[in-house]
Amino acid sequence: MAKLGKIIDMGEQLCYCNSLDEKMQKLKRKLEDLSSREADINKELEYAESLYLKKRRQQVENWLTNVQRINRQVHSLQQTLEERRLLGRLQLWKRVEELTGEVTQLVDQGRFPGGLTFEAHETKGDALLTTKLVGQTFQTNRDKIWTCLMQDEVLIIGIYGMGGVGKTTLVTHIHNKLIENPNTFDHVFWITVSQDFSIHKLQNDIAKILNLDLSNVDDEKKRAAKLAQALMRRQQSVLILDDVWNHFVLEKVGMPVRVNGCKLILTTRSLDVCRRMGCQVKIKVEPLSKEEAWSLFLEKVGNEISLSPEVEHIARSVAKECAGLPLAITVLAGSMRGVDDICEWRNALEILKESKLGQDDMETEVFQVLRFSYWSLNDSKVQHCFLYCSLYPEDYKIKREELIERFIDEGFIDRMKSRQVEFDRGHTILNKLENSCLLDGIIEDFPNEMKCIKMHDLVRDMALQIVIVSPRFMVEAGVGLEDIPDEEKWTKDLEKVSLMYNKISEIPSSLSPRCPKLSTLMLQHNSLRRIPDSFFVHMHGLMVLDLSYNGIEYLPNSLSHLENLTSLLLRECDKIEHVPSLAKLSALRRLDLWHTGISEVPNGMEMLVSLRYLDLYAPNLKMLPVGTFTKLSHLQYLVVYRSSETLKVNGEEVAHLKRLETFSGQFSELQNFNVYVKSLKVGGPSNYLLQMGLDDPDVTPIESDTFDKRVILKRCSLSTSRGGGEDSLLLPEDIEFLYIQECNDVRSLCGISSLKNANNLKACVIKKCNRVEHVLSHYSSPSSILTLQSLESLRLAYLQNLSDFIRCDRALSQSPPLGTLACLKEFRIYNCPNIKKLFMPRLLMCLQNLEEIHVEDCRQIEEIVAAAASDENEVEENKDKGLGTTIFALPRLRHLQLWDLPQLKIICNDNAVLVCDSLQEIIVRYCRKLKRIPLSLPLIDGQPSPHPSLQIIKAFPKQWWESLEWDHPNAKNLIQPFCQFTRYV
Repeated sequence: MAKLGKIIDMGEQLCYCNSLDEKMQKLKRKLEDLSSREADINKELEYAESLYLKKRRQQVENWLTNVQRINRQVHSLQQTLEERRLLGRLQLWKRVEELTGEVTQLVDQGRFPGGLTFEAHETKGDALLTTKLVGQTFQTNRDKIWTCLMQDEVLIIGIYGMGGVGKTTLVTHIHNKLIENPNTFDHVFWITVSQDFSIHKLQNDIAKILNLDLSNVDDEKKRAAKLAQALMRRQQSVLILDDVWNHFVLEKVGMPVRVNGCKLILTTRSLDVCRRMGCQVKIKVEPLSKEEAWSLFLEKVGNEISLSPEVEHIARSVAKECAGLPLAITVLAGSMRGVDDICEWRNALEILKESKLGQDDMETEVFQVLRFSYWSLNDSKVQHCFLYCSLYPEDYKIKREELIERFIDEGFIDRMKSRQVEFDRGHTILNKLENSCLLDGIIEDFPNEMKCIKMHDLVRDMALQIVIVSPRFMVEAGVGLEDIPDEEKWTKDLEKVSLMYNKISEIPSSLSPRCPKLSTLMLQHNSLRRIPDSFFVHMHGLMVLDLSYNGIEYLPNSLSHLENLTSLLLRECDKIEHVPSLAKLSALRRLDLWHTGISEVPNGMEMLVSLRYLDLYAPNLKMLPVGTFTKLSHLQYLVVYRSSETLKVNGEEVAHLKRLETFSGQFSELQNFNVYVKSLKVGGPSNYLLQMGLDDPDVTPIESDTFDKRVILKRCSLSTSRGGGEDSLLLPEDIEFLYIQECNDVRSLCGISSLKNANNLKACVIKKCNRVEHVLSHYSSPSSILTLQSLESLRLAYLQNLSDFIRCDRALSQSPPLGTLACLKEFRIYNCPNIKKLFMPRLLMCLQNLEEIHVEDCRQIEEIVAAAASDENEVEENKDKGLGTTIFALPRLRHLQLWDLPQLKIICNDNAVLVCDSLQEIIVRYCRKLKRIPLSLPLIDGQPSPHPSLQIIKAFPKQWWESLEWDHPNAKNLIQPFCQFTRYV
């Protein structure tokens, strides 16, 4: 019986097991229904929430949480059943029943008859904490940004400037103004972009502020698509990205910038980032002005105490050390808040001046901010170029060309196929530094317009902090030193030393710095008279030595043993008469002897086989020995003094310097000159000044400065035989500027036959050539025809026998050939006493691009535009048949100046009028016989109206001006109110 009972129990257990399996299968089927419903609900929620007008109901959120919980419990139960097999299943039967009931209940609850979401009305966001804007420039920039935001066509605005200058503050004010103005944009988003930028991270940051979950999406393109859809559904939005360090493609992130959609404002330290991000408006934030900086400083220092006049004076100097950076001002002023002790203020100023950003607060906040820009350059050579600029004095304006030359000397720019390519690389580096706001680009107007760069004071301080450690510099430039630093300061790890622009007059003979790593020594612009031999003994690594602009009389012999020297600069050392032997300096690439006092070429110069740059513009240099340049085959830059009776270059020798890119020199005679010009047909310098004949020491035509390819002919013969033979002057075919002075063997430019091939000639000056009778002469022989079609500027001066501008063969025509002077813009003539009539009528028809006419001190001139000859009486195509008036048009003429012309009677004849619709200025002085100004005025309703462009009329004497006749009775009255009348005294 006992056995039978056990058998019955086993059977019951088996029944329970079979029933449990069935119930488990039922639970799984119910769970599958629940999971399907969960998936559908999640898809509906994702779509609804992407519209940003819906939010999920809390009961839906709770339901989803419960579904996740029940899923975990069922999964756990399944594992238990599999592990316990038969014996433990009986007690699990009830647990399956309970879970089945819960799943069934959740399926029923998942219908949500009231819907999954509710309407959500979002606000734009909260205003950000900020400081008030200080200074007119900030106000102007804020207004400009706001105006651009309101313009549909402006989609991306870039705000750039150096670290700490106030870019974030400026854009924070824009953000808050957008929040405060409900009728502008519907949504405003602010994201700070960190330096560890990545597309993935930026996508996450944007998704976070949009409440968009991208955690389950890894593919970058799919993430971008979801972000783009989310942003596009939000009309009229502004996305502000603060502190962008690197450019990126907007589409890769998922930023659909478009009209009536999303606009973008970004702040960065780099103009290059603005450009590459496609910013349509780029606004640079500049440091505060002196007074604006002081105003901010006072505000941050607080009004708890009043500063005495003595303390205020020091406080202003402290504020000045911040160089207009709001961040620096805020930090420094905060550290001095409540301080009224003059000793503390003096101490603070001394620390700032001596240790450069030495105060803890300044160093930790301001210095670190600026250093980020330096490290972000990500190019060691560009970083070296930046640090190099700190060698110059504070606030020094460095010429770009000079600085690039230095970069080449230092090896920061790799040796390339030409100097032009190297300079292009140099400009690219400087542009990068400017665009990163580490350098400021400026233009100096005096004496010539010149591009320079300057380091902001605090940026320079930051650079000097870097070079205290590595690379190791000693910089005492422009600080008024009278004595050279003591020997203990010349440490073994020094790499560069700058003592330029001081008052150092001597170097002690006991000073022999042990600086094996020293590569650059800059001593230019001091008062040095001599350098002891011991000074260079332990500087075996020296590569760049600049002693320019000193009164040095003797150079030490130890200079000859600096075998690693690549650049030796002695500019304007006019007391140096002798340079020690250069024979051992085979690494030398640049030798600058401009305006030194040497009378002979330095000994051993022929051994400088690596030389690329040689300036021998030395006034006392007597001659160049034969073969001076024979071995210097790598020369790219060669300048030789041009005002010596004995110092002449050999044309054949220079012609063999195939790598020359810049050349300036004087040739002794025509044949030598022609030999070199012939060599240019197969290629030559891109920049040259070729001179033949003796020059005045201090005179190089100022007109030539803007041209690259120049020829100056002075006091020389232009031909030794007639007829265009072998001894006639040859001019380079690519010549741009021609200056002829005191050359008395030609009657006109047509006598220089090689000018026919000068198709790039832009400017020509003819001065004191007494045989010149006319500028151009056109006769029946085709070989005599010269049109100067490319010429833009022509100046004639002191031509005693000039009688005609152009002389034509009457058998042909009075008309100059087609294209004659067609590009001429400027015409000036001075002190030519025999010319009476300047322009023939038909020549005027060629001068349609003429912008300026200046006629001065031509004592016999009677007419500017001569009356037509009898055989051509009137030019029909230029005649107004109704009035019988001949019209001469100079549509681009802007300036007309007539000075000291005592015989001038008419500008053009009584039946003619000049139409000059671009005229801006008329200046007439001492032309007492001139009775009429034939200036045409536009007519409105048959009456003359004010001239559209005329601004200035200057005339003397005033009584003569008042007696002048105009073509219309009211012309003078109409013009006068619109002009500045100047009476010469």
